Amino acid sequence: MGTTNTVVYSYLLIKNFGFYNVFIKVMLYVIYDCMNKNSKIQKTEKEWKETLSSDEFCILRKKGTEPPFTGKYVHNKEKGVYTCAACGNELFSSDVKFESGTGWPSFWETLSNDKVELKTDTSHGMKRTEVVCSNCGGHLGHMFEDGPQPTGLRYCINSAGLHFKKTKL
Repeated sequence: MGTTNTVVYSYLLIKNFGFYNVFIKVMLYVIYDCMNKNSKIQKTEKEWKETLSSDEFCILRKKGTEPPFTGKYVHNKEKGVYTCAACGNELFSSDVKFESGTGWPSFWETLSNDKVELKTDTSHGMKRTEVVCSNCGGHLGHMFEDGPQPTGLRYCINSAGLHFKKTKL
């Protein structure tokens, strides 16, 4: 509901029901609008297929894994921010990227704690920690507890699940 609609609606409510009832209803609409703005991106499988490349779709929506040392960001040394390829959520800074020798881009922390969600993954006969985008639910890779200090974490992320925004000098 837009601001103009809220004002008109509020006027009609005040006229008919009094200020207190209007205040409650307007506050409920404001809360509803705020909740919708913070909700996760939800698309159908068809919509994801139309917006993602086949590699991005395989990784992000089907939990695939690209072969090691084949991703476009494995050896990227440029300064910038890595974002989710599906929704643009800013995930990792190049300042925390490191060479892990695993064949996938590796980071020792996210830009902030709310950028990704961690889930238990028991596929392929292993227990791992899956990393998904908190904004769209896209599969990014896995997190391991064998990274460098100060966190000791290694976010092992598929290049196909990422885009890169180079920092302007």
